[in-house]
Amino acid sequence: MDSFTLVVASALVASVMAVSMLLLYQSCSSQHCLLDWSLGGFCFMTSSVIGAFAATHQTQHALVPGVGNMLYVAGHAAILAGVRRHLGLRPRHDLQALLALAVLAAHALPSIQGSVHYRLFLFTPVVVGINLSVAWLLWRQPDDRARPVYLPLMVLELVFMAQMSLRTLYMAATEHRTLTFMGSEYLQTSGTLFVMLFLSVATMSCALIVTYQQELALRRASLTDALTGWLNRRALHDIARREFRRTRRTSTPLFFITFDLDHFKAVNDRYGHGIGDTALCHVTALSAQALRGYDGLFRTGGEEFAVLVSGGSLADVCGIAQRLRELVAGTPLLTHGFEIPMTVSVGLAEARDGDAQWEDVLRRADEALYHAKQHGRNRVSVHGVDVADTEAAAALQAAAA
Repeated sequence: MDSFTLVVASALVASVMAVSMLLLYQSCSSQHCLLDWSLGGFCFMTSSVIGAFAATHQTQHALVPGVGNMLYVAGHAAILAGVRRHLGLRPRHDLQALLALAVLAAHALPSIQGSVHYRLFLFTPVVVGINLSVAWLLWRQPDDRARPVYLPLMVLELVFMAQMSLRTLYMAATEHRTLTFMGSEYLQTSGTLFVMLFLSVATMSCALIVTYQQELALRRASLTDALTGWLNRRALHDIARREFRRTRRTSTPLFFITFDLDHFKAVNDRYGHGIGDTALCHVTALSAQALRGYDGLFRTGGEEFAVLVSGGSLADVCGIAQRLRELVAGTPLLTHGFEIPMTVSVGLAEARDGDAQWEDVLRRADEALYHAKQHGRNRVSVHGVDVADTEAAAALQAAAA
């Protein structure tokens, strides 16, 4: 296959990458990394089109390889920018644009204009550095579950970096060989084939990363309460079951803190459900400040919440529950010109050796919460301390009657 056909094929593969990423962005508009990767495909495509133009018109103008190489470097830089954006980092388009312009400016040097070898020696370290940066950023991410998703792009970047380095080293060792910008040398042909392979696999790898990200977002949405951001009952079931089994194996204490807003119906009736939703968000935000960052936070009902606490002593968890209650009581809700005092009733229970499942602990915490409601509200009740099993059972039976 001649060089012109290869370059045209490379341009078509790059255009597929550009269009695919752009179309995928239409259905995943929150994934702005797709725009970077689409830009990368456009840069590779334009670089190949310039190469095809040079092959058909036999142009010797120094600007032609300069612009082609600049766009080639810019394409790799756009992939790096997309990876950085995907990982929550600044894409740094400014530095990448300066790098591409520096490659273009270097082609003004007579030595660079007159030698394909020198041009390869110029931008190969740049591209290799970009490839290595992509692989390193993906490798150092702490989420081991995402590692298999990132692996194809990591391997692709490392393989492309290795082949490009080896090709350049071989050319350095054989400088007597005559190379042209669009020659049919074996090494240049193999380089174009590698670019086509790189673009094809990069397109699939980037799509895989975005698909995984969307899957995570859907999973989080299915386990999260949309109003407060706390986990829902479905998540409670999965997490509490796992934690209960773990604490049984390790003999680690396990606690449930349950609480709900006092007189919440009166807030809804007087101020409306919009203010009621604001009150729920206000209380959960305050509660999160009193709790530890690794405690499980769950919304179990309308104004009912549960906190799963692993480890610590009963006294420590009582202190957490008291801080929660005091913080809410001491911070009224200020909204729409109103100052609405808020309080919560709190129940607490610890797992026991005789518990068969985590629901037993949550049930006792609910009994303690009911006791707090019945004895004045705005207080913490601890099951087994100020709530006896027989008392709680009798109270619940009376309430049911």
